[in-house]
Amino acid sequence: MEGRAEGIAVLLARQLNRRFGPLSAATTNRLAKAAPDLLERWAERVLDAATLDDVFAES
Repeated sequence: MEGRAEGIAVLLARQLNRRFGPLSAATTNRLAKAAPDLLERWAERVLDAATLDDVFAES
């Protein structure tokens, strides 16, 4: 499961970087430490998010 989470995190980081520009170290660290289900939720949000904050919103 750890390898799966790492793969999702890498792909999501690439998508976020392309959509919103270079990611901060804090954002990169957040992605690296997130659980797979949370990474998947964020990956779905990146499709509709207007800002990086929208991706990570709690709701």
